[in-house]
Amino acid sequence: MQDLETLGRRFAVADHVTFAAGPGELGPVAQVANRHAAATIALHGAHVTGFRPRDHRPVLWVSGKSAFRPGKAIRGGIPVCWPWFADHPTDRTKPAHGFVRAAAWEVVATEVVEEGATRIRLGLVDDEATRALWPHRFELELAVTVGSSLDVALAIRNTGDAPFTSGGALHSYFTVGDVTQIAIHGLDGRAYVDKVDRLARKVQRGPVRIDAETDRVYLDTTADCVIDDPGLRRRITIAKAGSRSTVVWNPWRAKAASMADFGDEEYPGMVCVETANAGDDVVSVPAGGRHELRTTIRVDTRD
Repeated sequence: MQDLETLGRRFAVADHVTFAAGPGELGPVAQVANRHAAATIALHGAHVTGFRPRDHRPVLWVSGKSAFRPGKAIRGGIPVCWPWFADHPTDRTKPAHGFVRAAAWEVVATEVVEEGATRIRLGLVDDEATRALWPHRFELELAVTVGSSLDVALAIRNTGDAPFTSGGALHSYFTVGDVTQIAIHGLDGRAYVDKVDRLARKVQRGPVRIDAETDRVYLDTTADCVIDDPGLRRRITIAKAGSRSTVVWNPWRAKAASMADFGDEEYPGMVCVETANAGDDVVSVPAGGRHELRTTIRVDTRD
């Protein structure tokens, strides 16, 4: 992993980007601050752990029980799940949600872009360890643009000589005032797989509301989603590209209590609305080809 001195010398940008030690044993994090917003991105997993637009409360949720150490995924923020979503389809001994969310990424570039926003690009390439888990050559780049909105784009390049198929997600965790009071718009009429109910296929009627453990993969949808949060008096819009599936998740009481990296009483303050390539929505990338999975997050005050 790149050290702080090298990161500061090569990639710091005055009034935009600095680097610091992350919490616990996490390693370096990039701290972005501009006239629009502030954000934090860990090199561990290329993981956005914080986003706060000016005049708003923090948007992303991170558990107070999260393990900040090498080899462990961060619980919260925006984990990068790839090259599979959830459990590996044939081998449950392999890490859930793939291996890149606990990998050491490198900063590739930082820059000031249009309207005073800030962009940081991080990269990861295959090696012997990744090929032992998934036998393909690849290059990944995560571009994080911090402005009046947060834009996160995962570019997947197949550098091998044969096609591969992959799934994944930008597994976004959002802070909410009370999960039982929110409504998630944008999925009305969409079919979904209910992972809490033995993978039953159902159809959403009206906005999504949460009053129990929720784990759903919504299918064949490219729609924006909006979290309407009366408790925090705001709406969070989640737009996407390169995705035809959306995941909605809250562990509720019993599952939260069973998770070592999730506080027993934290579940009412969060919800995941994830831009995904999940379920039937896997992607075939030809040799030399590219796929981009992208989410854009905007916050507006609710009247």
